[in-house]
Amino acid sequence: MTRIHHLFGTLAFALWQGSAAFTPGNLKDHVVSQTVLSFPLSASLPVPNATRSFWLDGTPDANPLARVGSQGPLSTDSDICIIGSGITGVSVAYHLSKLFQSTSAQESPPSVVILEARDFCSGATGRNGGHLSAHNFMGFHENTVAWGIEDAMRAVRIEDHVVDAITSLVKDNGLQEEVDLVEGVRTNLFFTKEEETGSRREYEAAKAAGIDVSAAEWLLEGEVQRTYGAHYPAVRFPGRTIWPLKLVTHLFKLAQNSSHAISLKLHTHTPVTAVVSSPVGNARRWTVRTPRGSVACTHVVHATNAYAPALLPQLAGSSGIVPTRGQAVAVRAAVTARELTLSGFTANHGMEYWFVRPGAAPDERPLVILGGARRVPGSAQDPTTDDSVVDPVVGKRLRAFLPEVFPGKFKDGEPEMEWTGIMGFTELGDPLVGPVLDKFRPGGASSDGQYISAGFSGHGMPRAFGCADVVARMIASNITGHEWEFPPWLPLHYVTSLDGSSARAMEAMTNASAIERVL
Repeated sequence: MTRIHHLFGTLAFALWQGSAAFTPGNLKDHVVSQTVLSFPLSASLPVPNATRSFWLDGTPDANPLARVGSQGPLSTDSDICIIGSGITGVSVAYHLSKLFQSTSAQESPPSVVILEARDFCSGATGRNGGHLSAHNFMGFHENTVAWGIEDAMRAVRIEDHVVDAITSLVKDNGLQEEVDLVEGVRTNLFFTKEEETGSRREYEAAKAAGIDVSAAEWLLEGEVQRTYGAHYPAVRFPGRTIWPLKLVTHLFKLAQNSSHAISLKLHTHTPVTAVVSSPVGNARRWTVRTPRGSVACTHVVHATNAYAPALLPQLAGSSGIVPTRGQAVAVRAAVTARELTLSGFTANHGMEYWFVRPGAAPDERPLVILGGARRVPGSAQDPTTDDSVVDPVVGKRLRAFLPEVFPGKFKDGEPEMEWTGIMGFTELGDPLVGPVLDKFRPGGASSDGQYISAGFSGHGMPRAFGCADVVARMIASNITGHEWEFPPWLPLHYVTSLDGSSARAMEAMTNASAIERVL
């Protein structure tokens, strides 16, 4: 059997560490250095008393599925058990509902249960920045050096595919207003000449490889000042923003309404404490333990991102998935919506990101969602799964950021809401997607039937939906006995393992040298 294993590499996991705080006085001297995390890390389940985020708590009816299935009988048996109700876990269920739509009336649809430790979608998806934008050419040169040109192109394709697929799904179901989808641009501000030079290098590398970069617009400082009120050069390309929780809520409802395809149940406030082999004689491979009881499952999906090491302890540590806290605020602009645009923004190598919320009347002062600043000196940068607190050092930086970047358009002051969320970083900056390999389990115990899609490294919205599709295809193939199709947009180095038939299908789409790089 041909197997393609996810490379963990020989270097310790590294996080980019900002060496100086961003202020108007030191922007041109702002440099980026690397801090290597080489210490052991513990893993834990989500804390019960997380901060209140705008997406989860900004309106009284934001999360109608918050406590669904938290009371009453617990499902005790299921074909498929998905751990985690964020964009990844719910997308797996959604894709399964599509894959099994052809189930005949005489056949029982596969049973699927989603288990969530806290409120529905209360992890990173319910706490992120609200962006749904592909990186376009950003990172193309670096990916080419690391993985070769074919996988670098796939890294672009998956994000384009996911953004287009989600946009089409929202439109096809008439959900644009319900999920606050805004189709516009993302503008990347360059605080230093080095940042702009690096972006132009990535652009040229992608263009030379045949990537369509025609939508990118390079803006001089004067153009940015006239359009947005910021005094920096920039590049902008198509981008979208969305209410992540509402998107996931509708994905769940769409999957649940496909009752002829799958039988879907949700249990919130049901943390999974262990996944163990079922007793001999049990028809199900795995027993998923929770404080409310156990669920016997044939297939288990770990869709818990930063929390995956809690159930797969061999992923704890610098060469696995490192839990990293991000922080965000909702602030009110000092000027009216008429004076601002609905562009999404990033700056400082993507470390800060923000956008104007839609819905404000032209003469109203709109709300802006801003995240980042987690590398500011003095902040608590150790890995953590605790999103019950905010970092005052990060908070101070976030409060000052927009007034400094857009003079006169924002004022210093307290945000309307402030929250944190936990991201899961891998040493590659890319997710683990596919079967949980034997080497992931203590003692080499078999993990047949367990799958993972986690470690999105702060960039899950334009990738998780596609990665969930791949895991769903693998599970459906296992159930039906039919080969699953390796999609042309999936980077090879994301995948933990492929069976021989899938590897042969993949070889038909790529060259042998690309395969050799991940063997």
